[in-house]
Formats: sequence, C-alpha cells, structure tokens
Amino acid sequence: MNQDEIRQRVRTMILERMLEGQDASVLGDDMSLERAHIVDSVRALEMIVFIEETFGFNVENEDAVPENFDTVNNIVAYVGRKMAL
Repeated sequence: MNQDEIRQRVRTMILERMLEGQDASVLGDDMSLERAHIVDSVRALEMIVFIEETFGFNVENEDAVPENFDTVNNIVAYVGRKMAL
C-alpha cells in the first residue's frame, strides 16, 4: 500500500465517520483536526482503532500523540513510518 492509498483511506474514514458525509473540500490535509473540532478524545480513540484494524499494526501508547494524529498528513506519515514505506 502506498501513501496515496493510505491518504484516501484516512480521508474517507474521517469524511464518513467524523464529518458525516460532508464534501471532501471541507477536509484539508494540513488542517488541524483538533482545532477544527473534528477530533476529540473519543474520536481520537476511534481513529486509533481504525488505523490498527485497517493497516494491521498496534498503535503504541507513546505514539498516540497529536504530532502523529492532528492532521491527515501527520496520520499518513505515521502510518507510512510504521509500515516502513
């Protein structure tokens, strides 16, 4: 799986589950999900479960930080590092 495929899966999940089907243009890849009130602590856990189930690895507690999960770009980079892309 390449970074474009990871990005598409992450964006689709956020748009469908967290933004309830809003137009894709509302989700910028560099937009802070926390500051835009898209992700709170409960939704962060939902994102972690999604990543673990979709990409097949466990998110370690020390990895569950905003630097890895605050933007689509950060999530894609994190998943890519964990999958050694």
